[in-house]
Amino acid sequence: MKIYADRFPTAARQFLTDLLVVAWVYAAVRGALWLHDLVQKLAVPGQKLEGAGGGLADNLADAGGKVGRVPLVGDELTAPFTRAAGAARALAEAGRDQQELVDQLALALAVAVLVFPLGLVLVGWLPLRVRWMRRAGSAARLASAPAGRDLLALRALTSQPLDRLARIAPDVAQSWRRGDDATVDALAALELRRLGLRDGR
Repeated sequence: MKIYADRFPTAARQFLTDLLVVAWVYAAVRGALWLHDLVQKLAVPGQKLEGAGGGLADNLADAGGKVGRVPLVGDELTAPFTRAAGAARALAEAGRDQQELVDQLALALAVAVLVFPLGLVLVGWLPLRVRWMRRAGSAARLASAPAGRDLLALRALTSQPLDRLARIAPDVAQSWRRGDDATVDALAALELRRLGLRDGR
């Protein structure tokens, strides 16, 4: 399988296109990561809320435990601390929920940003590139066999512009039917040139 053409203009165009595609994918990934990091900053209030709520709940539970040791009225004094500690834990849980939501949002936005540029590469550029590589590889193999050159000549007869065909011979189709070697070689070379390949013969 050939990766690049043999002829300079086609090979240079392919190489530059490949570089642009790599740069496009890199920019898309970097942009998605930047957006992900930017959205993640929205989780900072949730982190502070979780830390403050957790710390407050621990302190209230500790204070309630100490107050509970007071003789006779300890159980009654502990109840407000217990309720306040529960409220602080709910506050910390809200902070955790907010962070999870921000994480999901950051991931969804990053994926959404990547879908379009990567879709263009996978649906637009990659199939065309792979198709050329297969065609060029097949043409290079056919060029080395007499029967293969005849197939390349036939392909040139069906796909090349009429003015190019007329320059090969006045009645190029008749010459090809007769099996004229010069005509077959010229047609095969024309088809190879269309793919950016050199005639190895």
